[in-house]
Amino acid sequence: MEHYKLYINGKFVDSTSNKTFESINPSTEEPWATIAEAQSEDVNNAVEAAYNAFHGEWSLTLPNQRGQFLRAIGDQLKQNAELLGTIETRDTGKMFKETKFQANYIAEFYYYYAGLADKIEGSTLPIDKPDMQVFTTREPVGVVAAVIPWNSQQLLSAIKLAPALAMGNTIIVKASEAAPAPLLELAKLIDKVGLPKGVINIISGFADECSKVLTSHQKIDRIAFTGGMHTAKHIVRNSAENLSQVTLELGGKSPVAVFNDAKIDNALNGVTASIFGASGQSCIAGSRLYLQEGIYSEFLDKISTKAKNIKIGPPMNEETQMGPLATLNQLKNIQEKIDLTIQQGGKLITGGEKPKEINQGWYYKPTIIECDHHNLPAAENELFGPVLSVMKFSDEKEVIKLMNDNQYGLAAGVFTENNGIALRVSKAVRAGIVFVNTYRLISPIAPFGGFKNSGFGRESGMEAIKDYSNIKTTWINTATEPMGDPFIIR
Repeated sequence: MEHYKLYINGKFVDSTSNKTFESINPSTEEPWATIAEAQSEDVNNAVEAAYNAFHGEWSLTLPNQRGQFLRAIGDQLKQNAELLGTIETRDTGKMFKETKFQANYIAEFYYYYAGLADKIEGSTLPIDKPDMQVFTTREPVGVVAAVIPWNSQQLLSAIKLAPALAMGNTIIVKASEAAPAPLLELAKLIDKVGLPKGVINIISGFADECSKVLTSHQKIDRIAFTGGMHTAKHIVRNSAENLSQVTLELGGKSPVAVFNDAKIDNALNGVTASIFGASGQSCIAGSRLYLQEGIYSEFLDKISTKAKNIKIGPPMNEETQMGPLATLNQLKNIQEKIDLTIQQGGKLITGGEKPKEINQGWYYKPTIIECDHHNLPAAENELFGPVLSVMKFSDEKEVIKLMNDNQYGLAAGVFTENNGIALRVSKAVRAGIVFVNTYRLISPIAPFGGFKNSGFGRESGMEAIKDYSNIKTTWINTATEPMGDPFIIR
């Protein structure tokens, strides 16, 4: 089997305890790699390395030099897209044609922030005091802890790594224990670009000995977390120990509304991409579908036919359209919620089980459940799988209320040819990202983040640079006369 080491202070090292754990291939259910399991001492070593680099050699680098390093990382992703895609597919079960494409495209995030590195400006203030020159500068926060989930690892690491480095921070990336190999493989590529030791550290391990130690460490200045809401609550509690700044990009139960006037073929493709792309394992998955009465039966029939015809199989195969789920626990949770939904009145239209013709792997059929209300388990909870809950609505006012009646607020979709409806619904829905007549798009230029229990802070775009910086205000007295007596107040 492959063996992956931790990347700390510019070196590949085993855990100080020599502990390891296995990573499982979801399409075969067999272990394929061993991973060094970071313990508290390893976490401390990584934080110390990042702290020393921040206060040492990295602090002397110029913004354009940081940009050059980021371009070099982007080049490595492009040159090794097939390798990274293969590793990610093997470790997570995601489609190879998608992971390869993503690795290649995500280089653009590094290029984008490389271009911003020397364009981060302050401002001169028109201050209300005589003889004072006052200006602001943006300075790096310090040492960043980035906690990455197993899905879309290249993307979710890039939207933290790239802006953090562009701004001049150092970083410890904690890869998910569920599928850490892609980020540890990325460490090998990062090692080639010649960064000062300790600027980037990549580790993996479990909650108490790794994640908790990292996010509560006294030398961590900012935590960037992507993952589930329940884990996020632990992260926030941990941050009380170091009073670090926190960015949370959490789950979603994103609603998609299709109006009577929508272009049906476009909406069908959008809904299919939103929930069955990546086997539904996306935080922005459009898992709640609201259909207006006039097209309800026609659309439900057509989307069901598309779901039934999706080709399930090995994720490395070019003809496969949907691979397995990443973990056995996901599969069990999905099955439990679907069974409960049916018991409580939901109507199973298609799917709802493992494909009988596939004996190995954590595969699950594309599933559609018709719901008479959206408080049913499958309609209310984030399942992180290919499960679509479908409900009917009568008018714009009703669907806005339905779309907002959920604890999450990450993304939403609207399909209509009426610009007025599109603008009104987009404005009214409580979500950080709204797609109109499209779905599941990303860009380094566009901010990404949610409302409500989908987190706070923004990743990607200029907003991320702000999150990884602090503003310093400098006052300069330009008067030739000495300051006045502080005890005489006029």
